[in-house]
Amino acid sequence: MSRTAGLVISCTAAVAWEAGRPLVMERVEVAPPQAMEVRIKVKYTSLCHTDLYFWEAKGQTSLFPRIFGHEAAGIVESVGEGVRNLKIGDHVLPVFTGECGECGHCKSEESNMCDLLRINTDRGVMLSDGKSRFSINGTPISHFLGTSTFSEYTVVHAGCLAKINPLAPLDKVCILSCGISTGLGATLNVAKPKKGSTVAVFGLGAVGLAAAEGARIAGASRIIGIDSNPSRFEEARKFGIHEFVNPNNQDRPVQEFIAEITNGGVDRSIECTGSVNAMISAFECVHDGWGLAVLVGVPHKDEMFMTKPINVLNGRTLKGTFFGNYKPRSDLPSVVEMYMNKKLQVEKFITHRLPFSEINKAFEYMLKGEGLRCIINMEE
Repeated sequence: MSRTAGLVISCTAAVAWEAGRPLVMERVEVAPPQAMEVRIKVKYTSLCHTDLYFWEAKGQTSLFPRIFGHEAAGIVESVGEGVRNLKIGDHVLPVFTGECGECGHCKSEESNMCDLLRINTDRGVMLSDGKSRFSINGTPISHFLGTSTFSEYTVVHAGCLAKINPLAPLDKVCILSCGISTGLGATLNVAKPKKGSTVAVFGLGAVGLAAAEGARIAGASRIIGIDSNPSRFEEARKFGIHEFVNPNNQDRPVQEFIAEITNGGVDRSIECTGSVNAMISAFECVHDGWGLAVLVGVPHKDEMFMTKPINVLNGRTLKGTFFGNYKPRSDLPSVVEMYMNKKLQVEKFITHRLPFSEINKAFEYMLKGEGLRCIINMEE
Protein backbone atom coordinates (compact mmCIF):
# COMPACT_ATOMS: atom_id res chain seq x y z
CA MET A 1 0.00 0.00 0.00
CA SER A 2 1.13 3.52 -0.79
CA ARG A 3 1.48 5.75 2.29
CA THR A 4 -0.85 8.26 0.64
CA ALA A 5 -3.44 5.78 -0.67
CA GLY A 6 -6.93 6.83 0.38
CA LEU A 7 -5.75 10.29 1.46
CA VAL A 8 -6.07 13.70 -0.13
CA ILE A 9 -2.73 14.77 -1.60
CA SER A 10 -1.66 18.41 -1.61
CA CYS A 11 0.61 19.23 -4.54
CA THR A 12 1.50 21.89 -7.11
CA ALA A 13 -0.49 22.34 -10.30
CA ALA A 14 -0.40 24.92 -13.09
CA VAL A 15 -3.95 26.29 -13.08
CA ALA A 16 -5.56 28.21 -15.93
CA TRP A 17 -7.89 30.72 -14.30
CA GLU A 18 -8.99 32.42 -17.50
CA ALA A 19 -8.57 32.11 -21.25
CA GLY A 20 -5.23 33.14 -22.70
CA ARG A 21 -3.72 34.22 -19.38
CA PRO A 22 -0.51 32.68 -18.00
CA LEU A 23 -0.97 29.56 -15.89
CA VAL A 24 -0.60 30.09 -12.14
CA MET A 25 1.33 27.69 -9.92
CA GLU A 26 -1.09 26.77 -7.13
CA ARG A 27 -1.31 24.32 -4.26
CA VAL A 28 -4.22 22.01 -5.06
CA GLU A 29 -5.85 19.12 -3.23
CA VAL A 30 -6.12 15.91 -5.24
CA ALA A 31 -8.76 13.52 -3.92
CA PRO A 32 -8.25 9.73 -3.84
CA PRO A 33 -9.34 7.71 -6.90
CA GLN A 34 -12.89 6.38 -6.90
CA ALA A 35 -14.23 3.24 -8.64
CA MET A 36 -12.25 2.40 -11.82
CA GLU A 37 -9.95 5.37 -11.32
CA VAL A 38 -6.19 5.63 -10.77
CA ARG A 39 -4.16 8.38 -9.15
CA ILE A 40 -0.75 8.85 -10.71
CA LYS A 41 2.35 10.87 -9.95
CA VAL A 42 3.12 12.74 -13.16
CA LYS A 43 6.86 12.63 -13.89
CA TYR A 44 7.02 14.40 -17.26
CA THR A 45 4.51 16.18 -19.45
CA SER A 46 4.59 18.15 -22.69
CA LEU A 47 2.46 20.75 -24.40
CA CYS A 48 0.26 19.88 -27.39
CA HIS A 49 -1.64 22.24 -29.72
CA THR A 50 -4.90 20.93 -28.24
CA ASP A 51 -3.90 22.36 -24.85
CA LEU A 52 -3.09 25.67 -26.51
CA TYR A 53 -6.37 25.74 -28.46
CA PHE A 54 -8.57 25.23 -25.41
CA TRP A 55 -6.43 27.50 -23.24
CA GLU A 56 -7.07 30.26 -25.78
CA ALA A 57 -10.79 29.30 -25.73
CA LYS A 58 -11.17 30.11 -29.41
CA GLY A 59 -14.47 28.98 -30.88
CA GLN A 60 -15.75 26.85 -28.02
CA THR A 61 -17.39 27.14 -24.63
CA SER A 62 -14.75 28.05 -22.08
CA LEU A 63 -14.41 26.09 -18.85
CA PHE A 64 -12.28 27.76 -16.19
CA PRO A 65 -10.54 27.38 -13.78
CA ARG A 66 -9.02 24.27 -15.33
CA ILE A 67 -5.89 22.13 -15.24
CA PHE A 68 -4.73 21.39 -18.78
CA GLY A 69 -2.24 18.81 -20.03
CA HIS A 70 -2.65 15.41 -21.70
CA GLU A 71 0.73 14.30 -23.10
CA ALA A 72 2.57 12.77 -20.17
CA ALA A 73 4.11 9.82 -18.39
CA GLY A 74 3.83 8.88 -14.74
CA ILE A 75 3.78 6.24 -12.04
CA VAL A 76 0.69 4.77 -10.35
CA GLU A 77 0.34 6.06 -6.76
CA SER A 78 -2.95 4.35 -5.85
CA VAL A 79 -5.91 2.64 -7.50
CA GLY A 80 -9.65 2.79 -6.90
CA GLU A 81 -12.15 0.01 -6.44
CA GLY A 82 -12.49 -2.39 -9.35
CA VAL A 83 -9.13 -1.62 -10.99
CA ARG A 84 -7.55 -4.97 -11.88
CA ASN A 85 -5.04 -4.27 -14.63
CA LEU A 86 -2.90 -1.68 -12.81
CA LYS A 87 -1.08 -1.60 -9.50
CA ILE A 88 0.99 0.82 -7.43
CA GLY A 89 4.35 1.47 -9.07
CA ASP A 90 3.31 0.71 -12.65
CA HIS A 91 4.67 3.08 -15.31
CA VAL A 92 1.85 4.51 -17.41
CA LEU A 93 0.96 6.89 -20.22
CA PRO A 94 -2.33 8.77 -19.67
CA VAL A 95 -4.34 9.15 -22.89
CA PHE A 96 -7.07 11.64 -23.84
CA THR A 97 -9.25 8.79 -25.10
CA GLY A 98 -9.75 5.34 -23.64
CA GLU A 99 -10.52 1.66 -24.00
CA CYS A 100 -13.21 0.23 -21.75
CA GLY A 101 -12.84 -3.21 -23.34
CA GLU A 102 -16.58 -3.88 -23.32
CA CYS A 103 -18.27 -1.72 -25.96
CA GLY A 104 -18.71 -2.55 -29.62
CA HIS A 105 -15.84 -0.28 -30.66
CA CYS A 106 -13.44 -1.85 -28.17
CA LYS A 107 -14.40 -5.37 -29.26
CA SER A 108 -13.98 -4.46 -32.93
CA GLU A 109 -10.54 -4.85 -34.50
CA GLU A 110 -11.39 -1.94 -36.81
CA SER A 111 -12.10 0.83 -34.29
CA ASN A 112 -10.55 2.57 -31.31
CA MET A 113 -13.45 4.96 -30.63
CA CYS A 114 -14.62 3.66 -27.25
CA ASP A 115 -18.25 4.51 -26.45
CA LEU A 116 -17.54 5.12 -22.76
CA LEU A 117 -14.16 6.86 -22.83
CA ARG A 118 -14.07 8.63 -26.20
CA ILE A 119 -12.58 12.13 -26.08
CA ASN A 120 -14.85 14.75 -24.52
CA THR A 121 -13.49 18.29 -24.46
CA ASP A 122 -16.48 19.74 -22.61
CA ARG A 123 -16.41 17.45 -19.57
CA GLY A 124 -14.52 18.83 -16.60
CA VAL A 125 -15.43 16.13 -14.08
CA MET A 126 -14.91 12.40 -13.59
CA LEU A 127 -17.36 9.90 -15.05
CA SER A 128 -18.08 7.88 -11.91
CA ASP A 129 -19.75 10.63 -9.88
CA GLY A 130 -19.70 13.80 -11.97
CA LYS A 131 -17.27 15.51 -9.59
CA SER A 132 -13.77 16.91 -9.89
CA ARG A 133 -10.86 15.35 -8.01
CA PHE A 134 -9.09 18.74 -7.89
CA SER A 135 -9.89 21.60 -5.53
CA ILE A 136 -8.38 24.71 -4.00
CA ASN A 137 -9.74 25.59 -0.55
CA GLY A 138 -12.89 23.64 -1.37
CA THR A 139 -13.41 25.21 -4.81
CA PRO A 140 -13.49 22.56 -7.58
CA ILE A 141 -11.01 22.90 -10.45
CA SER A 142 -12.08 21.40 -13.78
CA HIS A 143 -10.31 18.46 -15.42
CA PHE A 144 -9.23 18.49 -19.08
CA LEU A 145 -9.63 15.49 -21.41
CA GLY A 146 -9.77 13.24 -18.36
CA THR A 147 -6.00 13.62 -17.84
CA SER A 148 -5.00 17.09 -16.48
CA THR A 149 -1.28 16.37 -16.44
CA PHE A 150 -0.16 19.91 -15.55
CA SER A 151 -0.36 18.77 -11.95
CA GLU A 152 2.15 16.78 -9.90
CA TYR A 153 -0.64 14.27 -9.19
CA THR A 154 -3.75 13.58 -11.24
CA VAL A 155 -6.65 11.11 -11.31
CA VAL A 156 -7.46 9.25 -14.53
CA HIS A 157 -9.96 6.56 -15.51
CA ALA A 158 -8.18 3.20 -15.59
CA GLY A 159 -9.26 2.71 -19.21
CA CYS A 160 -7.28 5.79 -20.23
CA LEU A 161 -3.93 4.54 -18.94
CA ALA A 162 -1.50 2.47 -20.98
CA LYS A 163 0.84 0.33 -18.86
CA ILE A 164 4.30 0.44 -20.41
CA ASN A 165 7.75 -1.10 -20.10
CA PRO A 166 9.25 0.18 -16.80
CA LEU A 167 12.64 0.46 -18.50
CA ALA A 168 11.37 3.03 -21.01
CA PRO A 169 12.66 6.57 -20.24
CA LEU A 170 9.62 8.54 -19.17
CA ASP A 171 11.19 11.85 -20.23
CA LYS A 172 11.08 10.64 -23.83
CA VAL A 173 8.12 8.28 -24.24
CA CYS A 174 5.77 10.82 -22.60
CA ILE A 175 5.26 12.39 -26.04
CA LEU A 176 3.81 9.13 -27.39
CA SER A 177 0.51 9.61 -25.58
CA CYS A 178 -0.99 11.97 -28.19
CA GLY A 179 0.34 13.72 -31.30
CA ILE A 180 3.31 11.55 -32.24
CA SER A 181 1.29 8.33 -32.05
CA THR A 182 -1.53 10.01 -33.98
CA GLY A 183 0.70 10.82 -36.96
CA LEU A 184 2.69 7.60 -36.76
CA GLY A 185 -0.44 5.44 -36.66
CA ALA A 186 -2.08 7.37 -39.49
CA THR A 187 0.72 6.12 -41.71
CA LEU A 188 1.45 2.65 -40.32
CA ASN A 189 -2.11 1.61 -39.41
CA VAL A 190 -4.26 3.39 -41.97
CA ALA A 191 -2.25 4.50 -45.03
CA LYS A 192 -0.03 1.38 -44.83
CA PRO A 193 2.40 2.39 -47.59
CA LYS A 194 4.32 -0.45 -49.19
CA LYS A 195 8.09 -0.48 -49.35
CA GLY A 196 9.17 1.78 -52.21
CA SER A 197 5.98 3.87 -52.11
CA THR A 198 5.71 7.61 -52.66
CA VAL A 199 4.09 9.49 -49.77
CA ALA A 200 2.98 13.12 -49.45
CA VAL A 201 2.59 14.69 -46.00
CA PHE A 202 0.55 17.89 -45.67
CA GLY A 203 1.57 19.94 -42.63
CA LEU A 204 5.03 19.60 -41.10
CA GLY A 205 4.27 20.16 -37.44
CA ALA A 206 4.88 17.38 -34.91
CA VAL A 207 1.95 15.25 -36.12
CA GLY A 208 2.94 15.58 -39.78
CA LEU A 209 6.55 14.75 -39.02
CA ALA A 210 5.37 11.70 -37.08
CA ALA A 211 3.45 10.65 -40.19
CA ALA A 212 6.65 11.09 -42.18
CA GLU A 213 8.51 9.02 -39.58
CA GLY A 214 5.94 6.28 -40.17
CA ALA A 215 6.59 6.48 -43.92
CA ARG A 216 10.33 6.21 -43.29
CA ILE A 217 9.81 3.16 -41.07
CA ALA A 218 7.56 1.57 -43.73
CA GLY A 219 10.30 1.96 -46.33
CA ALA A 220 8.82 4.69 -48.52
CA SER A 221 11.27 5.62 -51.26
CA ARG A 222 10.05 9.18 -51.65
CA ILE A 223 8.45 11.42 -49.00
CA ILE A 224 7.23 14.85 -50.09
CA GLY A 225 6.49 17.51 -47.48
CA ILE A 226 3.89 20.21 -48.15
CA ASP A 227 3.76 23.28 -45.91
CA SER A 228 3.27 27.02 -46.39
CA ASN A 229 5.97 27.72 -43.76
CA PRO A 230 9.38 27.10 -45.39
CA SER A 231 11.18 27.51 -42.04
CA ARG A 232 9.98 24.00 -41.21
CA PHE A 233 11.73 22.36 -44.14
CA GLU A 234 15.23 21.96 -42.71
CA GLU A 235 14.01 20.26 -39.51
CA ALA A 236 11.82 17.94 -41.60
CA ARG A 237 14.88 16.47 -43.32
CA LYS A 238 15.60 14.54 -40.12
CA PHE A 239 12.38 12.61 -40.71
CA GLY A 240 13.17 11.36 -44.21
CA ILE A 241 11.57 14.24 -46.14
CA HIS A 242 13.86 15.51 -48.89
CA GLU A 243 11.38 17.17 -51.27
CA PHE A 244 9.32 20.17 -50.25
CA VAL A 245 6.43 22.08 -51.77
CA ASN A 246 5.15 25.46 -50.60
CA PRO A 247 1.56 25.83 -51.90
CA ASN A 248 1.93 29.61 -51.82
CA ASN A 249 4.59 29.39 -54.50
CA GLN A 250 2.34 27.55 -56.95
CA ASP A 251 0.32 29.23 -59.70
CA ARG A 252 -2.07 26.27 -59.81
CA PRO A 253 -3.62 23.88 -57.27
CA VAL A 254 -0.81 22.11 -55.42
CA GLN A 255 -2.37 18.71 -56.15
CA GLU A 256 -1.81 19.28 -59.86
CA PHE A 257 1.85 20.05 -59.29
CA ILE A 258 2.34 16.96 -57.10
CA ALA A 259 0.61 14.75 -59.68
CA GLU A 260 2.93 16.13 -62.35
CA ILE A 261 6.19 15.46 -60.45
CA THR A 262 5.07 11.95 -59.39
CA ASN A 263 3.89 10.63 -62.75
CA GLY A 264 0.18 10.78 -61.96
CA GLY A 265 0.09 11.10 -58.19
CA VAL A 266 1.50 9.73 -54.97
CA ASP A 267 0.63 6.29 -53.61
CA ARG A 268 -0.35 7.65 -50.20
CA SER A 269 -0.99 11.06 -48.66
CA ILE A 270 -1.53 12.09 -45.04
CA GLU A 271 -3.18 15.42 -44.23
CA CYS A 272 -2.21 16.86 -40.83
CA THR A 273 -3.34 20.51 -40.87
CA GLY A 274 -7.12 20.52 -40.43
CA SER A 275 -7.44 22.86 -43.43
CA VAL A 276 -10.24 21.80 -45.76
CA ASN A 277 -8.28 23.06 -48.77
CA ALA A 278 -5.33 20.90 -47.73
CA MET A 279 -7.70 17.95 -47.32
CA ILE A 280 -8.96 18.36 -50.88
CA SER A 281 -5.39 18.66 -52.16
CA ALA A 282 -4.31 15.57 -50.22
CA PHE A 283 -7.13 13.53 -51.72
CA GLU A 284 -6.78 14.77 -55.26
CA CYS A 285 -2.98 14.34 -55.37
CA VAL A 286 -3.08 10.55 -54.92
CA HIS A 287 -2.79 8.29 -57.96
CA ASP A 288 -5.96 7.03 -59.60
CA GLY A 289 -6.57 3.29 -59.33
CA TRP A 290 -4.80 2.75 -55.99
CA GLY A 291 -4.08 6.04 -54.26
CA LEU A 292 -5.16 6.44 -50.63
CA ALA A 293 -5.44 9.69 -48.65
CA VAL A 294 -5.74 9.78 -44.86
CA LEU A 295 -7.22 12.76 -43.00
CA VAL A 296 -5.71 13.44 -39.57
CA GLY A 297 -6.18 17.18 -39.00
CA VAL A 298 -9.43 18.30 -37.37
CA PRO A 299 -11.40 21.04 -39.17
CA HIS A 300 -14.24 23.09 -37.68
CA LYS A 301 -17.27 20.82 -37.26
CA ASP A 302 -19.32 22.83 -39.77
CA GLU A 303 -16.72 22.78 -42.56
CA MET A 304 -17.65 21.05 -45.84
CA PHE A 305 -15.37 18.89 -47.96
CA MET A 306 -16.01 18.99 -51.72
CA THR A 307 -14.48 17.06 -54.61
CA LYS A 308 -15.69 15.68 -57.91
CA PRO A 309 -17.27 12.20 -57.69
CA ILE A 310 -15.11 11.08 -60.60
CA ASN A 311 -12.10 11.29 -58.27
CA VAL A 312 -13.66 8.51 -56.20
CA LEU A 313 -14.97 6.54 -59.16
CA ASN A 314 -11.46 6.49 -60.61
CA GLY A 315 -10.23 4.42 -57.69
CA ARG A 316 -8.97 6.93 -55.17
CA THR A 317 -9.72 6.14 -51.52
CA LEU A 318 -10.27 8.59 -48.65
CA LYS A 319 -10.02 7.56 -45.00
CA GLY A 320 -10.02 9.30 -41.65
CA THR A 321 -8.31 8.32 -38.44
CA PHE A 322 -8.57 9.04 -34.73
CA PHE A 323 -5.40 8.72 -32.60
CA GLY A 324 -3.76 6.82 -35.44
CA ASN A 325 -6.22 3.94 -34.97
CA TYR A 326 -4.32 2.88 -31.83
CA LYS A 327 -6.33 1.38 -28.97
CA PRO A 328 -4.74 3.10 -25.95
CA ARG A 329 -4.32 0.17 -23.54
CA SER A 330 -3.82 -2.58 -26.11
CA ASP A 331 -1.62 -0.86 -28.67
CA LEU A 332 0.32 2.01 -27.09
CA PRO A 333 2.73 -0.30 -25.20
CA SER A 334 3.87 -1.66 -28.58
CA VAL A 335 4.63 1.89 -29.80
CA VAL A 336 6.87 2.33 -26.75
CA GLU A 337 8.59 -0.94 -27.69
CA MET A 338 9.20 0.44 -31.19
CA TYR A 339 11.23 3.15 -29.50
CA MET A 340 12.98 0.71 -27.16
CA ASN A 341 13.96 -1.42 -30.17
CA LYS A 342 15.38 1.66 -31.94
CA LYS A 343 12.84 1.43 -34.75
CA LEU A 344 11.12 4.70 -33.81
CA GLN A 345 13.33 7.75 -33.20
CA VAL A 346 11.57 9.80 -30.52
CA GLU A 347 14.44 12.12 -29.65
CA LYS A 348 14.08 13.98 -32.96
CA PHE A 349 10.76 15.42 -31.79
CA ILE A 350 12.12 16.86 -28.53
CA THR A 351 13.42 20.39 -29.12
CA HIS A 352 13.08 22.01 -25.68
CA ARG A 353 13.14 21.04 -21.99
CA LEU A 354 11.86 23.10 -19.07
CA PRO A 355 11.26 22.75 -15.32
CA PHE A 356 7.61 22.70 -14.25
CA SER A 357 8.02 26.14 -12.69
CA GLU A 358 8.62 27.59 -16.17
CA ILE A 359 5.71 25.90 -17.97
CA ASN A 360 4.47 29.20 -19.38
CA LYS A 361 7.61 29.35 -21.54
CA ALA A 362 6.35 26.21 -23.32
CA PHE A 363 3.23 28.15 -24.32
CA GLU A 364 5.44 30.99 -25.59
CA TYR A 365 7.47 28.55 -27.71
CA MET A 366 4.33 27.11 -29.26
CA LEU A 367 2.73 30.50 -29.90
CA LYS A 368 5.90 31.54 -31.75
CA GLY A 369 6.01 28.29 -33.69
CA GLU A 370 9.38 27.40 -32.18
CA GLY A 371 10.29 23.72 -31.94
CA LEU A 372 8.22 20.55 -31.92
CA ARG A 373 7.85 19.20 -28.39
CA CYS A 374 8.91 20.73 -25.08
CA ILE A 375 9.40 18.26 -22.22
CA ILE A 376 8.41 19.59 -18.80
CA ASN A 377 10.07 18.01 -15.78
CA MET A 378 7.46 17.93 -13.02
CA GLU A 379 10.09 17.58 -10.31
CA GLU A 380 12.05 20.71 -11.18
